Amino acid sequence: MISKIIAEDLIHKTLKTINQVDKIAIVVHVGPDGDAMGSSLAFWHYLMTIEKEPLVIVPTAFPNFLKWMPGSDAVMVYEENKEACDKIFAETELIFTLDFNVASRLAMMEQAVMNSPAPKILVDHHLHPGNYAAITISYPEISSTSELIFRLICRMGDFSKINIACAECIYTGMMTDTGSFTYNSNKPEIYTIITELIKIGVDKDAIYRQVFNNYSAKRMRLMGFALYEKMKIYPEYKTALITVSSTELYKFNYQNGDAEGLVNLPLSIQGILFSVFMREDTDKIKISLRSQGTFPANKVAADLFNGGGHLNAAGGESYQTLTEAIRKFEEALPDYKDFL
Repeated sequence: MISKIIAEDLIHKTLKTINQVDKIAIVVHVGPDGDAMGSSLAFWHYLMTIEKEPLVIVPTAFPNFLKWMPGSDAVMVYEENKEACDKIFAETELIFTLDFNVASRLAMMEQAVMNSPAPKILVDHHLHPGNYAAITISYPEISSTSELIFRLICRMGDFSKINIACAECIYTGMMTDTGSFTYNSNKPEIYTIITELIKIGVDKDAIYRQVFNNYSAKRMRLMGFALYEKMKIYPEYKTALITVSSTELYKFNYQNGDAEGLVNLPLSIQGILFSVFMREDTDKIKISLRSQGTFPANKVAADLFNGGGHLNAAGGESYQTLTEAIRKFEEALPDYKDFL
């Protein structure tokens, strides 16, 4: 039995809103990850089964290792087809915003989505949701947005409409957003949901192989370079830092998603409780933070890099140079020693 986390009035409002429309757009955050794609494609499959006209639109391309997901070939990428996407946002009747808490996470797509006359429904598990949506389904205690989508569909009385394609997408999002169930995944109900997905036909072992055993040789070489040449250990703070410049990424023919999961690797080192990965992008430094135990990765992200997230998994950005971002991080480390 799965507890009824989502408030009853939100279920009724969401179901009523869906029933009143046909054209529905589903959007996720810039740089879509496994949970963004899993939740959006799962909901796309569900809406197809109830004879709606859904479209998934992402701000930027998603990683190649997620392109096996059923329905991924129908996803529209905003930066590649802005005019067509703008037209869809202007004409759609409802917009679901999944796996992000504030509109700025839409990046270059924000204005088109927020200016759309269509009502918005937010479904997310990050802290501090914005107030742009007509309906806000926000539960930070839930492991992933994909888990929330499963719960939402079930609460709307449509568990039987979760087909194998939908189930595979839900499982992928849950798996990737918990580091293959190694953090933020200690609640029994997560495994009750996984049991139901397996009953539907999900092959969890095959999905793991599709996601994690599907990398290019250049990505593997980038990982080796990052660990051997660019990882710095701070033993007194039980911390590791990996930094990669845009020039170094170019050397390894970096493709979107090639750095996915790199931040987790130092946590395998004995005595390391906190790991940070900084990647130089065209106009900013992208920062991923992971931790073990009670160390608050989200607090560091919020304090230093205008970010946030969960206790053990967070992200942020810096508009300084890579050198300046590293210096800021190193100077701040003593402030968090009491958390170790």
